[in-house]
Amino acid sequence: MNYLDKLENQSIFIIREAYAQFRNVAMLWSIGKDSTTLLWLVRKAFFGKIPFPVVHLDTSYKFNEIYEFRERYAKEWGLNLIVGRNEEALSLKMGPEKGKFECCTMLKTDALKKVIEKYKFKALYLAIRRDEHGIRAKERIFSPRDEDFEWDYKNQPPELWDQYKTKTRTEEHIRVHPLLGWREIDIWEYIKREKLPIVSLYYSKRGLRYRSIGCACCCNPVKSNADTVDKIINELKTSRISERSGRAQDKESAYIMQKLRSLGYM
Repeated sequence: MNYLDKLENQSIFIIREAYAQFRNVAMLWSIGKDSTTLLWLVRKAFFGKIPFPVVHLDTSYKFNEIYEFRERYAKEWGLNLIVGRNEEALSLKMGPEKGKFECCTMLKTDALKKVIEKYKFKALYLAIRRDEHGIRAKERIFSPRDEDFEWDYKNQPPELWDQYKTKTRTEEHIRVHPLLGWREIDIWEYIKREKLPIVSLYYSKRGLRYRSIGCACCCNPVKSNADTVDKIINELKTSRISERSGRAQDKESAYIMQKLRSLGYM
């Protein structure tokens, strides 16, 4: 068994364990490389089928390529897709010009709260990784949120010898992170091995590509000539550029991501 096999097996174990404990679950699909990898692992865990809804939080500011990819593979993979939007905030013209923190809170965090409240989900699968952002290094694989969907990053349950906190109080819900121990290069090695489809924005065009994608107004490409998976993997082996260097909210303050996540952000 090689390194990728071990990562895959651990993630599938976590996916199945969460489903056994919390049947009313859903998965968040941003359409990025990590969440598409997680979606693939969920399909493997349940032999080609996904027995719960897949949620895409739509701010209305995403790249067109993201919407096209979502529609194609939601149909091809037979997903029970829920598109979550904060229509009230959008009707009031909420957008990045009102401030990145306010925009993310209203169009992502509050949109997610509305989805959870509507469908009464007890647990959510997310494709976050510890190496992606310093704040996410504080996370646990099974991470409780309180009745207000807030994350107490100062009081996380211990996870020793793969023993996870799967019991919750009635008012809590759980975020499940099957990719927490993966690295960016692991994701790309797995994409290569599994021949996964990925949004074209990750591949270089005219000397630029995106390493992290989300809302088009808040993402900037990096200089790169990597237009294949092999070239991306080779680039990552030598690059010193942060994966999220092109994400606007990360540049504003080292604290802003922690503040967003403590309020329920992904």
